[in-house]
Amino acid sequence: MKLGVISLGCDKATVDSERLVGDLVGHGAVVTPVLPEADVILVNTCGFIDAAKQESIDAILAAAKLKEGGVKAVVAVGCLVQRYKQELTKEIPEVDLFLGFSELHHLVPELAQRGLIADPVAAHPGVRQFLGTQSHVRYLKISEGCDHTCAFCAIPLMRGKHRSESLTGLVREAQQLEAQGAKEINLVAQDLGHWGRDLGLGGPKLPDLLETLLRETAVPWFRLLYVYSAGISERLVELMARESRIVPYIDMPIQHASDRMLERMRRPERIRTLREKLAWLRGAIPDLAIRTTCLVGFPGETEADFRALVGFLEEAQFDRMGAFAYSPQEGTRAAVYEDDVEEGVKRDRLEEVVEVQRAISAEQLSRFVGREVDVLVDRVTDPDESGATHVGRVQWQADDVDGVTYLSQGGWESPGGFVRARITASEDYDFQAAALT
Repeated sequence: MKLGVISLGCDKATVDSERLVGDLVGHGAVVTPVLPEADVILVNTCGFIDAAKQESIDAILAAAKLKEGGVKAVVAVGCLVQRYKQELTKEIPEVDLFLGFSELHHLVPELAQRGLIADPVAAHPGVRQFLGTQSHVRYLKISEGCDHTCAFCAIPLMRGKHRSESLTGLVREAQQLEAQGAKEINLVAQDLGHWGRDLGLGGPKLPDLLETLLRETAVPWFRLLYVYSAGISERLVELMARESRIVPYIDMPIQHASDRMLERMRRPERIRTLREKLAWLRGAIPDLAIRTTCLVGFPGETEADFRALVGFLEEAQFDRMGAFAYSPQEGTRAAVYEDDVEEGVKRDRLEEVVEVQRAISAEQLSRFVGREVDVLVDRVTDPDESGATHVGRVQWQADDVDGVTYLSQGGWESPGGFVRARITASEDYDFQAAALT
């Protein structure tokens, strides 16, 4: 069976896709990048915001249209299906299977029943199938769902309550990723700090997982993406400060800096706590890069609230920031709030915070000019005006969401290799660097 894959949404969804495709490959499927040539097309949907929902629906419709050619079946899974399976089944009957998260174990039997895939259990089950373009950068989803009750977020409605993956399973998966060439593993979840809380009293926590991953693999870089400040413990910080293979980088979403807005958003932090946590983190971990996320235009946000956010960004000096304008999500608490902010005001505020952070990021990056660093090469290019032949990242740059490092005089390294270099210049988000050997 030839299998075509359309994977949409976040890195956690990419992990889901790779796990599903791994199961199918273990039963004889062969992945093809040419969708019209596939026998089966698997669409992993996203349902986070309206634009993502529309993208997912368009992808499902495009896949279904290919059944007019040689495609025999279309399967849709993921967040959109979890929330709207009944509606989708009614509106798009040409799709053969809609499977929610609790139904994914039916995928292989259903395809086998249709004669599209072999039914015997795979000889090596559970090996993820790489679907991206950079096999040296991989993602390890350590838990599913979320116990937070943020007023704007529909994730718990789609993904359910928080459930930790087992320690042994995660170590085995990390070892598989390493065997497939991973040089950087990014730990992802809705909140990494919650890992282990449901594994029993006295059970393992996030530092235990990290220590085990360090001991049981030789992966050079581990990165923490999306940790609520409450989950950043003293033991975790000490471990990060001590272990060079855990890169000095934390993605810590704050969403806002007005206590009134934080309370209305049902966020667990307050500005005083955030201020104290930032000071402690930077004092404990040398050269720590902190990324955050902000949400502007939440219902009831006044000009004073917004100014509090801008002022805190200028005070906190985050290295990176992702910013979004609020849009109501069906089923969330905020969806029924009647004091939504005008769309034009949302756009203006979003543009302002992005511009404020651009200047901050440029200033933060400048402090690294002159440093000797290890650059993880992501791709090789033709020489540009500066003479750069390689594009990679240093430890303060996460894949896809942050800037890159343009490397000159390093033509002997392939993607996935490390080059020792000196940073020669910085821009708003990027570095220029020259190889030292």
